[in-house]
Amino acid sequence: MKKLFLLSLLLPLFLLWSLAAQAQERVTFPINGTADPREGVYCFTNATIFVSYNKKIDQASLLIRNGMVQQVGTNIMPPKDAVVIDLQGKTIYPAFIDIYTEYGLPEQKENRSRRDGRPQMLSDKKGAFGWNEAIHPETNAHEQFSPDDKSAKTWRDLGFASVLTHKKDGIARGTSALVLLGDQKAQEMLLRTHCTAQYAFDKGSSTQDYPSSLMGSIALLRQTYLDAQWYQNSQKTAEYNLSLEAWNNLQKLPQIFDGGDRLSLLRADKVGDEFGIQYILKTKNDVYQRIDDIKATQAALIVPLTLPAAYDVENPFEADNVALSDMMHWELAPTNLATIEKAGISFALTTADLKNPSGDFYKNLRTAIERGLSKEAALKALTLTPATLIGMQQQLGSLDNGKMANFIITSGDIFDEKNTLFETWIKGKRYTVNPMQVVDLRGNYTFSVDKNNYDLRIKGDTPYDTNAEIWTITAKDTTKIPVKLQIADKNLSISFNPNPKDTVSQNKIIRLTGWTNPDGKQWNGTGQNPDGKWINWQATRTSQYVAEKKTDKKDDKTEAYGSVKYPFNGYGWTTVPSAEAVLFQNATVWTNEKDGILQNTDVLIQNGKITQIGKNISVPKGTKSIDATGKHLTAGIIDEHSHIAISAGVNEGTQSCSSEVRIGDVVDSEDIDIYRQLAGGVTSSHLLHGSANAIGGQTSLIKLRWGLAPEKMKYPANDPFIKFALGENVKQANWGDEQVIRFPQTRMGVEQVYIDHFTQALQYDAAIKNNASAKKGSSAIRRNLELEALAEIINKKRFITCHSYVQSEIAMLMRVAERFGFKINTFTHILEGYKLADRMKEHGANASSFSDWWAYKYEVYEAIPHNGAILHNLGVNVAFNSDDAEMARRLNQEAAKAVKYGGVSEEEAWKFVTLNPAKMLHIDQNVGSLKIGKDADVVLWSDNPLSIYAKAERTYVDGICYYDITNDQALRQSIQQERNRLIQKMLLAKQGGAATQEPMSPKRRHYHCNDKGSYQTTDFYDTQDHSEDH
Repeated sequence: MKKLFLLSLLLPLFLLWSLAAQAQERVTFPINGTADPREGVYCFTNATIFVSYNKKIDQASLLIRNGMVQQVGTNIMPPKDAVVIDLQGKTIYPAFIDIYTEYGLPEQKENRSRRDGRPQMLSDKKGAFGWNEAIHPETNAHEQFSPDDKSAKTWRDLGFASVLTHKKDGIARGTSALVLLGDQKAQEMLLRTHCTAQYAFDKGSSTQDYPSSLMGSIALLRQTYLDAQWYQNSQKTAEYNLSLEAWNNLQKLPQIFDGGDRLSLLRADKVGDEFGIQYILKTKNDVYQRIDDIKATQAALIVPLTLPAAYDVENPFEADNVALSDMMHWELAPTNLATIEKAGISFALTTADLKNPSGDFYKNLRTAIERGLSKEAALKALTLTPATLIGMQQQLGSLDNGKMANFIITSGDIFDEKNTLFETWIKGKRYTVNPMQVVDLRGNYTFSVDKNNYDLRIKGDTPYDTNAEIWTITAKDTTKIPVKLQIADKNLSISFNPNPKDTVSQNKIIRLTGWTNPDGKQWNGTGQNPDGKWINWQATRTSQYVAEKKTDKKDDKTEAYGSVKYPFNGYGWTTVPSAEAVLFQNATVWTNEKDGILQNTDVLIQNGKITQIGKNISVPKGTKSIDATGKHLTAGIIDEHSHIAISAGVNEGTQSCSSEVRIGDVVDSEDIDIYRQLAGGVTSSHLLHGSANAIGGQTSLIKLRWGLAPEKMKYPANDPFIKFALGENVKQANWGDEQVIRFPQTRMGVEQVYIDHFTQALQYDAAIKNNASAKKGSSAIRRNLELEALAEIINKKRFITCHSYVQSEIAMLMRVAERFGFKINTFTHILEGYKLADRMKEHGANASSFSDWWAYKYEVYEAIPHNGAILHNLGVNVAFNSDDAEMARRLNQEAAKAVKYGGVSEEEAWKFVTLNPAKMLHIDQNVGSLKIGKDADVVLWSDNPLSIYAKAERTYVDGICYYDITNDQALRQSIQQERNRLIQKMLLAKQGGAATQEPMSPKRRHYHCNDKGSYQTTDFYDTQDHSEDH
């Protein structure tokens, strides 16, 4: 009795405590009506439950209370206060998570240019923020978030319960917020603020000019990291910067970077590595094309489920507009996820970039599974992995006890095409996608409509996906009539044309409405005939639906697919080649050394080096011998001034000095011009910034290692260079009438730019030397990448190659250099160099000239084709360069023009494109001549290399044959065969109902000195070449 008495006292107290606890959980908004203190207790029984991606329990129960998982497993006794839902034959999965969305945020209208067309040098944003509009880490998604139930329903219907949302605008985009996809207030849907930090290369809606190129975006990111370190250590004495304050505050968050295509993923990771940051990389669907390099980044990936549509190639002329690489990508993109899984890379899936998520999400995901992605990996990428990447694995991603009750209920395997998703539960609240209790109406019926009898047949793979048709059978004819049937619960709506073949009455529709009995076997109702007369109708099931046996029309043979190539085009390698041991026998050898041109001579290359030169060299074991009788062997051509292999802008011309930008950040290793120039005997290219500003960007020297990733193409430890420029481009004389804001606007202003910037660099260098720790960001001295590069010039650690034409400006720049104690390494173009060759020799400058360009614009009216020869004869080191992707394929013929115009000897003329540019670039100790111990960068020519009839038959870089004229012919045939195969495959896909797209591939730009980078003309997220077979 005492126990009962105590219990009677404690029970009201417990109830009061329970109600109080529930009251604490209520939101702060007042209740308009009566309170609902129910806890939301549900017990789902007899289900197949995926507790996580790799843990399945059959005949299990799931108990949830107050939106949280309380218990999951077998032999669970439902509490008395639970609503019990029997899910016999159904399956429960953890709900999906998308961590790359813009859900619930206001739409951002892009506005990348000022209305007046004038330059904008600084940010227009009001307040104590940073100088560049594209850097706004102070943006917080949760401050702009507002639930959008219409949009949320799209995700819910796919099985998503939560998404990570952020503003997809700018380079530093601020923080994201994790939100639920329910229909409640924002305060209830926000799970976490400041969840991740977001970045991209695209400057978005910024109207500011800088950056105008991909390398500018990277430089801006790099400088901002350094500025933030300086700001953190400066005690904010110099300025109070809200942008840098926010930047520092979000560095401990997971960092997500929208990298774009496969090469830009590597660029983003490289920036992160510089500052000890491991980005999570949002990709495109082309990771498989550089899988080993991307795996080496150790980054987790966020991968969209986009797949390219087949090209409409029925018109053979239009089909020729499609690059083979795009056809190959159409076929192989579905393997992207399987390749990522096989490589062991952690990845999450996203609906981002899908134009029609409702129609394409599951379709594309099932295609990926058919092409090798495991269902377990797919489920993990939609549940636990995204939760883990954003640090929410303790709350989301599985149905373990204590986690949020976010789950979906399906008819079976979620990835099966016949599966039906019934419900998405979000924090314990049900959202119906398809009604779970549906009467199966499939079968055959006698259908009576206003005394007319028909056979009605209802078909479908599932009770939720049906179609109807009426058959009228007479002695004369059997007619199939399509029927529009709509079902809502047990209510029906039917419409059809009883006489579809009668042209007079073909638009006369019978409209019916009615209902079914509980088992769906009997239908009744009323309706109207085409004349508006009310009529009665009924239908009685005569037999159950029996699924037709579908015959597999596919051939028993495994479908053939193409191979991934490096780079990804028709001229790529399935396996990247390695160095060979090769003996060239009986060749005419142009040594470029004191031995001159040797007749009937052998050259042996081994392990990437030249090891022997002489006559009658015996063939070592394992060495390939090549009969070079009648052929010429030379060092590889070196192009001192090139703009090939550069992604998304050759100029960062928005400021008069852009010495912080680096061509090396944007090397495009897949540019087809690399292969084409190998076919012209080029083995090294000096990639230059353009000539849009007085002080341009840092250059990059590469070897044409066709098929390797960008970083593997670069010379490992060469002296660094930078591009300067003189002339009309620099003062914007040819940029239009609105370009009158950026200094300088005159040639004398150009001189002042140099003096001013080198004066600043001297001061900066002195401060740095007085505080050696400044580069580590631990002092009050701000590390300035722009001035740092200029200080390297003063300290003779970086060297200038300068775009130049007019004598007076060339002389001016030499005077400025001498004033600050350094020399101009190279004047490029230098078309009036013949006027001051003696002065150039005295200064110690090299001349990298055009061979015979003149009179193509005002400032070169006094150029002459004898320029190179005159400079050479007066003792200046002279090279001929291309500055043009096409000309570089024929630099051997450019060298020959020195013989024609200036009487230069053939041997010396050949040095204009080999040894002399090697000397200019400070790499002549390794390349430029055939000498024992030098790199095996050699070319075998069919004829005298200065002849217009000469062809490069084999081109070696580091002893690797990257171009073989015989193999090239085979590749051309292979390309045509592969195009034909893929065209036929696309035609079949179209016939089978597949969606198609316009037969047109993007055309890659050939950059020149005066091309201005522009977000309007450059897709920063698609830097691949699409022109390899045109």
